[in-house]
Amino acid sequence: MPLDRLLLPDGQVRGVAKTVERDRYCMDILAQTSAIRSAVLGVEDLVLEKHAKHCVGDAIGSGDPEKQRAKYDEMRPPMIAKATKPTARPV
Repeated sequence: MPLDRLLLPDGQVRGVAKTVERDRYCMDILAQTSAIRSAVLGVEDLVLEKHAKHCVGDAIGSGDPEKQRAKYDEMRPPMIAKATKPTARPV
């Protein structure tokens, strides 16, 4: 995974901190936190994709049913969380 994908939310969080320190308009802060959330979700997607391609792929290639089940069980919670995560917070 490219390191720049992790640096993006880090820079955005620092930007929000500066915005809050400067007592900026609340809606500007919320727009920035929304961008952070999107960036973090993008990182999660990349990590899950890499895990599926490499770790799960290796378990499938091994032919070992126990390894395959273990990797499947690892993938379930993040995939379920992703599928049930609301796209917007209710107001």
